[in-house]
Amino acid sequence: MNLKFSLLGPWLRLLPHAGLSAGEHLSDAFAQVNPMKKVPAMKDGGFTLCESVAILLYLAHKYKVPDHWYPQDLQARARVDEYLAWQHTTLRRSCLRTLWHKVMFPVFLGEQIRPEMLAATLADLDVNVQVLEDQFLQDKDFLVGPHISLADVVAITELMHPVGGGCPVFEGRPRLAAWYRRVEAAVGKDLFLEAHEVILKVRDCPPADPVIKQKLMPRVLTMIQ
Repeated sequence: MNLKFSLLGPWLRLLPHAGLSAGEHLSDAFAQVNPMKKVPAMKDGGFTLCESVAILLYLAHKYKVPDHWYPQDLQARARVDEYLAWQHTTLRRSCLRTLWHKVMFPVFLGEQIRPEMLAATLADLDVNVQVLEDQFLQDKDFLVGPHISLADVVAITELMHPVGGGCPVFEGRPRLAAWYRRVEAAVGKDLFLEAHEVILKVRDCPPADPVIKQKLMPRVLTMIQ
């Protein structure tokens, strides 16, 4: 699987070509880029890198993006780092589990999730979204201040997973909904929709091939524990 990286205006994005559903990331060829056989992964010339946050920081440094994405100011940068450190085992985990429990298991893998497990997953998502709103966003325009940063990019990307799964994440949360609109405007609506096109159509994905399902199940179960 090839991975395409581009810097369009102020927006850093990573777009995988079609191939995840076919299990291409599990191939020996992809293992040359990421031995853990996970996405995202990057190959820049002879240099390979995995982990989404590391990739974003690498691209921000390489292309010398405007300061607001990853500020030079020590305390402002620390706030970005604080969010990036928090989200890995909290919001990201909740959003990923929600997508898999609501859509990917029943639709893609043909496996039903127990109602009590789904309820616990959605309750955990609600807790972490509330922390995002109350502790990180508060009354600011963006997560770390008046300008968009990598923290906002990572946060909105995670939240679009449950949105793609049909969860009304922004309903009843006016501050978070207003933040969503500001992030979309800062990125540009067309580019924002392009970046999330696949996840917003995930409920329409066809069932997995049995061979692919067999390969994916152990990894998926480990990933969403």
